[in-house]
Amino acid sequence: MSYQVLARKWRPRSFSTLVGQEHVVRALTHALTEQRLHHAYLFTGTRGVGKTTLARILAKSLNCESGISATPCGQCSACQEIDAGRFVDLLEVDAATNTRVDEMRQLLENAVYAPTRGRFKVYVIDEVHMLSNSAFNAMLKTLEEPPEHVKFILATTDPQKIPVTVLSRCLQFNLKQMPPQAITGHLSHILEAESVPFEAPALALLARSANGSMRDALSLLDQAIAHGTGKVEESLVRDMLGTVDQDYLFTLLEAMAQGDVSAMLSVADLMTERSLSFDSALQDLAAMLTRLQVAQLAPAAIAEDTPDRSRLLALAGAIDAQTVQLAYQISVHGRHELPMAPDPHAGFVMTLLRLHAFAPRQPGEGPSPGKALAAPRAQAPAVKAAPSRISVPARAAEAPVVQPLATPAETMPAAQAVAADSEAPGDWQSILDSLQLSGMARALAQHCELLKLGGDVVQLRLPPAHRHLIMKAAQDRLQQALGEYCGRPLQLQIEVAEVSTLTPAAILQQEREERQDRAVAAIEQDPFVREMIDIFDATLIESSIKPI
Repeated sequence: MSYQVLARKWRPRSFSTLVGQEHVVRALTHALTEQRLHHAYLFTGTRGVGKTTLARILAKSLNCESGISATPCGQCSACQEIDAGRFVDLLEVDAATNTRVDEMRQLLENAVYAPTRGRFKVYVIDEVHMLSNSAFNAMLKTLEEPPEHVKFILATTDPQKIPVTVLSRCLQFNLKQMPPQAITGHLSHILEAESVPFEAPALALLARSANGSMRDALSLLDQAIAHGTGKVEESLVRDMLGTVDQDYLFTLLEAMAQGDVSAMLSVADLMTERSLSFDSALQDLAAMLTRLQVAQLAPAAIAEDTPDRSRLLALAGAIDAQTVQLAYQISVHGRHELPMAPDPHAGFVMTLLRLHAFAPRQPGEGPSPGKALAAPRAQAPAVKAAPSRISVPARAAEAPVVQPLATPAETMPAAQAVAADSEAPGDWQSILDSLQLSGMARALAQHCELLKLGGDVVQLRLPPAHRHLIMKAAQDRLQQALGEYCGRPLQLQIEVAEVSTLTPAAILQQEREERQDRAVAAIEQDPFVREMIDIFDATLIESSIKPI
């Protein structure tokens, strides 16, 4: 006998063996048990989720010689003929090749005749959305009031194209995509029954590539068995699918956390040598960043048996949550821009360089894990605009001296003291409160450090991480507001370099974090909360706590 593919050999033949559609099975089982049978059913869902399989099982339940039930015997001639696809009273129609009204009328004319063998004449119309409008109109009356011996089972992957007049005459069941865990468990059961050796991570790769379709998963499993000469191994499956090893992604994110751009580019070179898909790499990178953010904000959601769980949690502690969000955005946009790149490798490399270059840093903070290494000030391009508004002083090109963060009460060194008629740098926050700025102008001012406010010049210093805030409209508004505050025209100069004190924005963020910490501490010390934790082993969800 010729080989039968796994998708056909292991097609479920009863409701009990169906995987992943419990909500539909429950409804149909109760209806068959209580004999509450509708005359028309509509199964919707993507390819390979069990629409045709459900239709055949339902046809067996209706025509089994032992009676109508949710558990057909599978041994009588009707059940066996339905499984073999040769039951005379089960008519499977492909609407994609029978779209015309004449073909539909001919099909419905035969519906008035009694079934030849079974209890019901069952019409299974697959891809019903492909029918023409005339064909839909021709079947409306029969679909609403068919003969007692006729049951309609419609299946489609695109229910939006079905007229509402047809939808209203059917019981509609939406079949869900198969979760990866269900696919992995089913593949494992099949391989054990087929006595094929396998590795569990290889099945996880197949389940992920199937995108919710059990039929696609079984087809890929057939290919993996052939590729592995009778066994399913992770390395061979990766080669077959061209997927990116998770170790590459972990190495990539660990290098990003350490600010090691050379290590990041080495990963791209290794992927090129293996001819891996850069599009899949960015997709998997975005998925891993999603898991990383979940591990940071809801670590309890990461199951204990998750592969590489310890490595994931370690990485979650090395990269801050804001950096993960930014990296996710860059990965998604990088994948979108990949077709427009000179070549896939160049597009992937540019995305990695963007991950390194745009990693945010706190003011005055030196290179550390989780932050990109800042380029020396001499290498930072000068920010230029209209000469009357922005100029970069010569000292911006000097080697940077990163000093420890100062407290809000501390002032700058005497070398940066301002003229006698100026405000002290420590009063920059009070000056901002008086300016009543809004929008981008206020954001620019809040992220700056005041260097000098005297004579006709205002000198500010902006960290390189916030260089994008320098816009002409924001500069003009800030310069105008400062001029009105001092009562004389002023020239605004912005230096792009690391700051030596906390900016107003940094002070505000620090205050928010302190208020949040105090709120969490207050909740943790509450006697009622402590009692709930001790008695019920409860967990305090810190993200749900908001300071008053």
